[in-house]
Amino acid sequence: MTRCDGRTPEQLREWSIIPNYLKHPAGSVLVSCGNTRVICAATLEDKVPQWMKNQKVAGGWVTGEYGMLPSATGERVKREASSGKQSGRTVEIQRLIGRSLRMATDLVALGERTCLVDCDVIDADGGTRCASISGGALALAMACKRNDIPAFKEMVAAVSVGIVNGVAMLDLCYEEDSAAEVDMNVVMTESGKLIEVQGTAEDKPFSRSQLNELLDLAGHGAKQIFALQRSILENC
Repeated sequence: MTRCDGRTPEQLREWSIIPNYLKHPAGSVLVSCGNTRVICAATLEDKVPQWMKNQKVAGGWVTGEYGMLPSATGERVKREASSGKQSGRTVEIQRLIGRSLRMATDLVALGERTCLVDCDVIDADGGTRCASISGGALALAMACKRNDIPAFKEMVAAVSVGIVNGVAMLDLCYEEDSAAEVDMNVVMTESGKLIEVQGTAEDKPFSRSQLNELLDLAGHGAKQIFALQRSILENC
């Protein structure tokens, strides 16, 4: 089966990562997957959130912020700052990014620091949260490496999978995502463990065997993303 962009079902979109995309952060990258592009930047602060001090929690903290430029989609999206609040979607994605990146980090080894990872979507064509997590993990790893902080445990990557017209597919673009019978985002560690699986049947329930097929497909894609992340981290 040939997809709308000419790929085979098990083929990733073309992924590329430009390191050191921004001047000031401790670690930054521009992640491109197909027509989706996200700037990810990791900033280190020598303090922890007040709740950690109050609860006397040892170590540091990692959190994520996510935003989309108004012109990132075909139809301009109003800036959330102008409405005075974030959308539920934005809050949910930020929490997912934070949870995922904390799984990559030894928070005790981080010390009394906070790592804030900003993920800003400049072009959106599906998979923005996956690109944010994959790029954010690399930016976090770069920040730890450059500051000699032994807190980064292992790489994390995320990729979308789904069932479109009855066929399991990897790394959905927006056109496929909007027509998918099953839409799923999978976050994994480089050692092959699952951090989060977000899967929804949009048309009809899917079987356990289909779930296994999608997870295997996600693992296949994640391995390729890990290889790209590692090649950049080793040379930065």
